[in-house]
Amino acid sequence: MTERVVLAYSGGLDTSVAIGWIGEATGAEVIAVAVDVGQGGEDLETIRRRALDCGAVEAYVADARDEFAAEYCMPALQANALYMDAYPVVSALSRPVIVKHLVAAAKRFGASTVAHGCTGKGNDQVRFEVGIQTLGPELKCIAPVRDLALTRDKAINYAEKHHLPIATTKKNPFSIDQNVWGRAVETGFLEDIWNAPTKDVYDYTDDPTFPPPADEVVISFKGGIPVALDGQPVTPLQAIQEMNRRAGAQGVGRIDIVEDRLVGIKSREVYEAPGAMALIAAHRELENVTVEREQARFKRMATQRWTELVYDGQWFSPLKQSLDAFIQDTQKYVDGDIRMTLHAGQATVTGRRSDTSLYDFNLATYDEGDAFDQSQARGFIELFGMSSKVAASREQRLAAEGMQTTTT
Repeated sequence: MTERVVLAYSGGLDTSVAIGWIGEATGAEVIAVAVDVGQGGEDLETIRRRALDCGAVEAYVADARDEFAAEYCMPALQANALYMDAYPVVSALSRPVIVKHLVAAAKRFGASTVAHGCTGKGNDQVRFEVGIQTLGPELKCIAPVRDLALTRDKAINYAEKHHLPIATTKKNPFSIDQNVWGRAVETGFLEDIWNAPTKDVYDYTDDPTFPPPADEVVISFKGGIPVALDGQPVTPLQAIQEMNRRAGAQGVGRIDIVEDRLVGIKSREVYEAPGAMALIAAHRELENVTVEREQARFKRMATQRWTELVYDGQWFSPLKQSLDAFIQDTQKYVDGDIRMTLHAGQATVTGRRSDTSLYDFNLATYDEGDAFDQSQARGFIELFGMSSKVAASREQRLAAEGMQTTTT
């Protein structure tokens, strides 16, 4: 029986060429698997037909947009996940859902190997292969670019020689990965970290220097998940898509950072995540209103570790699952509305309301009706500072004794 390889297929030049390249290098039949996570572009049927025309024995396409939004983006929102306090793990989030469909396809079509288009320098090779090892430990992994010497020039020559139905003349200077949660851009002139991004880098966001009139939106949450915009019910996918449109029109969500990659190098990355950044800002503020102080402090530490695990390709790890349970528990009272103004690159919270709020007006006010007993503050301060006071007394006593010993 001929071996079969499942290939993560995008429809672009490299993965189209990889179908024949893998076949020639390994003698295996190739099954192309395309997963729609909201990246836009060509429709799935066009991509499926191209895979078959390029030599795939089977071509499987999956519309995973709702699944991705609900089961991957929403946990990231509940965690306020920002790698290095800036990047909403756009690419990292999409890899486990793609892996899930690749492994399912391998089992369905009797494949022994899964192939992906990653290089040996990036994070995604780790994310794909660790995920595949976890969900399909019996499967092998190969990467044509990394393992089978498939360079860009070789891909162009191969496509032209075999008359593959894919454009080979236009070479985008950037490496781009995008989905409904955001867009990642790297390489080209961006590799010189002194160079500022040019207008052609951006696609999800308009120039915030020349914004349209301010846009006010009310985002309603239930359990930390957006359920309505301006009173209109939305699914997670609809919430992200609509906020991408509205926040993107105001230039919200442009990120330019030098990032610590998992493989140990620093890399300059430009991201666009208008919907994600606006929703995270709103969700974080609603947590300020509804999550108890000590729980919130610990959650910030748990969130950082959760985000690092996701970035590092550990979506299916035991620790990630344990942190999922904690984060989910913190969301039970994150219900309410956040009013936000989107304008000139900023998403600014201007109002909050919640039936599960911990904000007590009568305790917070300095006007009449103040329910806070200020007479208790003196005793609280005395007890709160007792440990530091005793330690300071010891330091002063030992210092005095030391001075006395020196003089004698």
